[in-house]
Amino acid sequence: MLTAAIHTPANLESIVIEQRPEPSIKAGTVKVRWHALSLNFHDYAVASGMMPTEHGRIPMSDGAGEIIEVGEGVSEWQCGDRVMSLFFPDWHNGDPSQDNTSRIGGDSVDGCATEISITDPANLSRIPNNYSYTEAATLTCAALTAWRALVEVCNIKAGDSVLIEGSGGVSIFAVQLAKALGATVYATSSSEEKMERLKQLGADHVVNYRSDPLWGETIHHLSGGIDHVLDVGGGTTLEQSISAAKVNGNLVPIGILGGLEANINLTQWMLKQLRIRPIAVGSREMQNRMVDFLETADFKPIIDCCFELPQLAEAFHYQLSGQHLGKICINL
Repeated sequence: MLTAAIHTPANLESIVIEQRPEPSIKAGTVKVRWHALSLNFHDYAVASGMMPTEHGRIPMSDGAGEIIEVGEGVSEWQCGDRVMSLFFPDWHNGDPSQDNTSRIGGDSVDGCATEISITDPANLSRIPNNYSYTEAATLTCAALTAWRALVEVCNIKAGDSVLIEGSGGVSIFAVQLAKALGATVYATSSSEEKMERLKQLGADHVVNYRSDPLWGETIHHLSGGIDHVLDVGGGTTLEQSISAAKVNGNLVPIGILGGLEANINLTQWMLKQLRIRPIAVGSREMQNRMVDFLETADFKPIIDCCFELPQLAEAFHYQLSGQHLGKICINL
């Protein structure tokens, strides 16, 4: 079977596409043939060596495929069932803990960049009935992060205001989801072309953060204060995210695209009495709730482009260029 592997020292040029023997099924497991993957920043961080992993690690946390063999004792799945991966394979329900979030697909354990895997049946969830494999492969990190932030943490309701930063995978899902739930959406981008596309996807107000360095204050003035802010930049955006938020609002850090350290005005933070809740993706239980919702929603994932598995390094280079809007996928 065709497999991508990260060789050490890790960098995009050390990704090797190789043939490996097809694994044999064991009792209590299922065999999955992966049909599609999608790229996240975390995948790039592992593949580029920013986040160290073992030599020979199979990358990519997000995959969608079908079950082609069921081991003895498995009753939850049948051959032909369409499934997708979990970002945290051990976090099935309840709150996150050190134990259930210590393993990450494509990072501390092998991921989905291979034609066939053997896995625990609890490490999968079903695909929305009306989704293709490529569409489903975009859900397990980016979409679930947006879902958890807006629905599970913020308890968003119709009429709320939401600020969503940038036009990456999580941000695009968040725009679509917030609009589907009746919110007024404020967004930011540095590209006039992407600003227009965000409006087409439902954003009510879009501010250019490059031409307006105090964009948080601008958005606060436009909105009267944002109910729910999803911060994606970390070090470069957190201060303006706080400026945009209303008193007693929600601020959910969901990304570190702008750096790992941030200078913030503690007085402003305290006087606004913000509920600040950083999150990392979500559980299987949350993923199943999201799937139920998506089967009734009137939108689909935005896919920028697709590559083939031997082009994985090329796909990461394209991701790094920042040209994309929506998800970059890999078809197997």
